[in-house]
Amino acid sequence: MRTEPSPGNLPAREHLPAADAGTPVLDVVIPVYNEEKDLQPCVIRLHDHLKRTFPYAFRITVADNASTDSTPLVAARLAAQLPEVTSFRLEQKGRGRALRTVWSASDAPVLAYMDVDLSTDLNALLPLVAPLISGHSDLAIGSRLSRSSRVVRGAKREFISRAYNLILRGSLQARFSDAQCGFKAIRRDVAQVLLPLVEDTGWFFDTEMLVLAERAGLRIHEVPVDWVDDPDSTVHIVKTATDDLKGVWRVGRALATGSLSLDRLVRPFGDDPRDRELTDVPKGLARQLVGFCVVGGLSTLFYLLLYSVFRSFSGAQVANALALLVSAVANTAANRRLTFGVRGRGGAVRHQAQGLVVFGIGLALTSGSLAALAAATSDPAHSTELAVLIAANLAATVLRFLLFRAWVFPDRRGGTPSPSPVVASYQPVPPLHPTAVRQGGDAYPPLPQRPTAPPSPYDTAPSPYDTAPYRADEAADRSWRDSTMQLQAVRPHDHDPRNA
Repeated sequence: MRTEPSPGNLPAREHLPAADAGTPVLDVVIPVYNEEKDLQPCVIRLHDHLKRTFPYAFRITVADNASTDSTPLVAARLAAQLPEVTSFRLEQKGRGRALRTVWSASDAPVLAYMDVDLSTDLNALLPLVAPLISGHSDLAIGSRLSRSSRVVRGAKREFISRAYNLILRGSLQARFSDAQCGFKAIRRDVAQVLLPLVEDTGWFFDTEMLVLAERAGLRIHEVPVDWVDDPDSTVHIVKTATDDLKGVWRVGRALATGSLSLDRLVRPFGDDPRDRELTDVPKGLARQLVGFCVVGGLSTLFYLLLYSVFRSFSGAQVANALALLVSAVANTAANRRLTFGVRGRGGAVRHQAQGLVVFGIGLALTSGSLAALAAATSDPAHSTELAVLIAANLAATVLRFLLFRAWVFPDRRGGTPSPSPVVASYQPVPPLHPTAVRQGGDAYPPLPQRPTAPPSPYDTAPSPYDTAPYRADEAADRSWRDSTMQLQAVRPHDHDPRNA
């Protein structure tokens, strides 16, 4: 439950309809750095496999990470020979940077990537992207650690991979099994919202993306893969492991402090009529009660401990007020995050102020109970004071939950789904002839053209290759993101009016 709907909420998943010719459904990115030897056989093999087995239009994008050998020339030659292949050159290294740039600029509704060595059996590619096309999942990853996977690699890499995933499970509570497998896919509508939250530009990019997606409640599909390790891999294990551990610390700290706004990644339920017909029914009440009871029990123990400490050098009323004030601030913060699922710093001050009002009510109940006890007996035992405070806190706890749920952290969505942005699902726009007209006689507006990047003022010499149809600055401002497609929600009753 959140205090207000986030404007970036993802729409309900929709099955992607079959695309017309010319609009790729899948864009497979191959990030490379100085891979002049392996690039051509990799792309030809992948292209042949997709041509034979993939039932949708596709694109293969070679993302060159500032290679210094002839890799750009090989990529340009492949793009000239194969119409489904394009090349993209970045002047900075970093696999994460390459994936973010190409994925942000792609118009395909499903985005994937794989390593250039093709260590993964390509028969897993269609099972990888099928849950994304069907609308079942948001992300998909290949797993080498599944029981049904068959993996051929050395003992050192096997140990490092399993140890790294144990670290992720222990520190970030990750439930996915294989963060480092170079075989992943994501829906484009999810990528547009998720990628701006991912800071890493190197090898930790995958892990950070998966952790944030999982924490936001997105669905991650895992596919067991057959994997044959590349003995000639150029990955520096020690440096990569060090950078990954730094990334784990950074992401863990951000999640602990609530500085990441993950609400924008929350999806509603699917298009189930029951989700629309059930109105005025509190959602998640059982879960909230459990969370509130756990937080309440811990905060009560904390309150009693503080009261005992403060009572050693002050009167009962002063000790009660101080202990209740400190525990109330901690209780509001814990319930905000754990019970009612409010993340980020937005509204935190207002919530604490409202929590102090609730604290005042609890203070009145407990102070009144102590005053009544003092009126009944002149020298009550410490155990009697604690018993009276426990009884008063139980009454205050019930009232606190009702006030928290109805006033401090209300569900302002009112059961109505937030308006879906234009990325619900896609409908390709057929290519138009310049003189084409509508049936009513009006001319179609011309399609936007992909701009050509102007020469950079920092370029001191012309580049010997012209390998990229677009540059990173175009991807950043997304100036041509939707030039070839329009995304609209598809419902079961939609039909082609030309079909009698």
